[in-house]
Amino acid sequence: MNLVLNILVGVQMLAALAMIGLILVQHGKGADMGAAFGSGSAGSLFGASGSANFLSRSTAVLAVVFFACTLVLAYFGHARPQGGGTLLERAAVGAPVPAPATGPAPAGSAEIPAGSAPSAPATSAPAPAPAAPAGGANQIPNK
Repeated sequence: MNLVLNILVGVQMLAALAMIGLILVQHGKGADMGAAFGSGSAGSLFGASGSANFLSRSTAVLAVVFFACTLVLAYFGHARPQGGGTLLERAAVGAPVPAPATGPAPAGSAEIPAGSAPSAPATSAPAPAPAAPAGGANQIPNK
């Protein structure tokens, strides 16, 4: 599936670049009037009347290819959502959870079997609370 999407993106980019080139080569509607009165060159690469038909038809075909690729890529983008509504939700779901830090076992303690865990360790001290920021005048630096 990724190969198909990569090919579609490549075709879309090539169509866009070719469309840009063809549009830049074409003359505007007012260019014919100026050539009739002597300013500019009346000749063109594809002949006097054939250039408008060939270039405009080629541009139209490339525009259809570009829009078709855009619609197919948009359909595939919405057909299989990656989960989560936003980018932040997807990042939170995929973030690894850090493993709890384990130190060496105290002397004289036995390993606890995997099926049974004690409700609270007997010799552990309560975890210290995080220090609260100082309030009032202590937050303002002295000059």
